[in-house]
Amino acid sequence: MVMNKKKKLNCQNTFKTKSMKKTRSPYIFSYFFSALLIIQSYSCSKGKNKKSPPNLIVFIADDVSWDDLGCYGNDYVQSPNIDLLAKDGIVFKNAYLTTSSCSPSRNSIITGRYPHNTGAAELHTMPPIDMISLPEILKSKGYFTLQAGKFHMGDYALRGFDEVHDDRKINGKGGEEYWEKAIENSPNNKPFFMWFASYDAHRTWGKNQFTGTHNVNEIKVPEYLIDGPETRLDLVNYYDEITRFDYYIGEVVKKLKEKGAYENTVIVIMADNGRPFPHSKTRVNHQGVKTPFIIHYPEAIATRNTVNESLISAVDIAPTLIDLAGIDPIDRFQGVSFKKLLLSATDRFRNYVFAEHNWHDYEAYERMVSNKNYMYIKNERPQFAQRGPLDAVNSPTYTELKKALKDGLITERQADIFLAPRPNEELYDLTKDPYQFNNLMLGSEKPKIYFTLKQKLEEWSIATGDNLPENLTKDWYLREPVNNTNGMKTKTSNKAKNYSIRGEMPGFAKNATRINEKGPF
Repeated sequence: MVMNKKKKLNCQNTFKTKSMKKTRSPYIFSYFFSALLIIQSYSCSKGKNKKSPPNLIVFIADDVSWDDLGCYGNDYVQSPNIDLLAKDGIVFKNAYLTTSSCSPSRNSIITGRYPHNTGAAELHTMPPIDMISLPEILKSKGYFTLQAGKFHMGDYALRGFDEVHDDRKINGKGGEEYWEKAIENSPNNKPFFMWFASYDAHRTWGKNQFTGTHNVNEIKVPEYLIDGPETRLDLVNYYDEITRFDYYIGEVVKKLKEKGAYENTVIVIMADNGRPFPHSKTRVNHQGVKTPFIIHYPEAIATRNTVNESLISAVDIAPTLIDLAGIDPIDRFQGVSFKKLLLSATDRFRNYVFAEHNWHDYEAYERMVSNKNYMYIKNERPQFAQRGPLDAVNSPTYTELKKALKDGLITERQADIFLAPRPNEELYDLTKDPYQFNNLMLGSEKPKIYFTLKQKLEEWSIATGDNLPENLTKDWYLREPVNNTNGMKTKTSNKAKNYSIRGEMPGFAKNATRINEKGPF
């Protein structure tokens, strides 16, 4: 979805009150179907709040792993503005996405639903027009809603925003340059919700004012990558883009303080999936689905500058934000509000989180369940190695891994991405094995926790209407890129015979877009 100019969307409000005016909508054709659903799904908010509802901002980075920020212990990445917000807020150590794939993850966050329940489980697929989104709910309750940067969702989400700014000529290559102006131009007579979505740190890298921020000789290379010159340069370019993302967050905070809105604004900082490197993006391990999650909540004085260990899921974010806005939960949310965790760091919350890996350039079907100590993964396509998405496979980092493999100079952990077939089942001790390399299922005895987690995953699949289609979407690209006659990689030469052909979406046979069950909590 691209809009080349600032555009106000005077769409019909699906949650009309007596005080709200009717407006024309380009989506009238869909509302005969969605009207009944909306009436059934929504209840009125709890009484009138004496206090003004808070402003809400979600900063969402593109392709940033959970431990690539200073406030998460990374001493090499320069993220000073995010780190300051962390000191004035709460850092969640165990926040999990529902998938490690861009658009399915964003759709999951903004709907409070699992990817197969949105109807958009695969990359570059869109939910049905009658899907309900967080901004649409907030807009119906009097919020001014705005999106700026990468959109990557669909018409249903577009309906929820008063303004959408997704033109890179306005937003810049990183998608952030309009953010400050959005705060400056925000109305003074109503609260606002802003979805600030960067392209940073998505490949490909481009030179900008932050290029060269990090030194190739000072960083630490993860043990699952090759410590070589190409990988080091690849990593510092990635870190430079994180610093650009951080810079614009700082500019927004400055503008909020100038406007006198900072102390009444809830700020969320997170990512949509892991870094665009092998062993990270598209994986359901920590480097793929564990996200940085920092929240600045003005009323959480007692819990400021704390690290919260509670498990939270991406599906819990939308319910939490409408709770903070004083709006009742809705049946369509599969997540639960964790507002209580913002007021008391000792409160318990989730016992389990779930994630899924579906098509993202290549055929896939994995499901994951985790508690705080163990992670269980079920892989229904074990015949395929998990080398990462196309952008990771085309990276200099991957090239160094491939060369090390060819030369016999690769460790077992570095070679994990080339392993095929993979085990059908994987179980990891997260305390002893933070990067998930020691598969406990390969031992002679299955640990007791295996049976618990396997059962919970099955319960979740049944409750939420997940299923494994016989005709999954096949590879759109060759798993090993080929070179043309000039030795140069080309998009054309990389395309597989199944390019642009979609299979059946997980959950389709179960009508999962109509299922609201949460599964084990």
